[in-house]
Amino acid sequence: MVHVFFAGLAQPRMGICVCNGGGNGMRLLAGMLGVVLLTGCYEKEAVYAPVPPPPPAPVYQGQVPPLVQLAERNGYRAGYDDGNRDAYYRAGYQPRNNRTYEEAPGYDYRLGPIPPYVDAFRNAYLRGYDRAFYQQ
Repeated sequence: MVHVFFAGLAQPRMGICVCNGGGNGMRLLAGMLGVVLLTGCYEKEAVYAPVPPPPPAPVYQGQVPPLVQLAERNGYRAGYDDGNRDAYYRAGYQPRNNRTYEEAPGYDYRLGPIPPYVDAFRNAYLRGYDRAFYQQ
């Protein structure tokens, strides 16, 4: 009975167990040893290419980009709801002290980078908040 394990750097890479003790097992062992010696038992170092830069933003001639449209829709609605609530409960005019204003929820990464979304969201939030707060 022969048990042979060829070890690489940290983990065994190949294992052979020849249990019948016959000549075929020894030939198999010699063949595997030859393969191991020719190819090596170590891991080759991985090489990674740098990530390509993102594509340029599309040009919208005379149109508002979808990212800004989404931000304005979400921001105005959230601001209107919060301004309406604050006016109803007489909480005072505090649009910038609101969690929704700070977090700018509803961002979709597939439409573009987050800074333009946050800016558009907050501007629309303030418009919606003003409208709801002062109409009541």
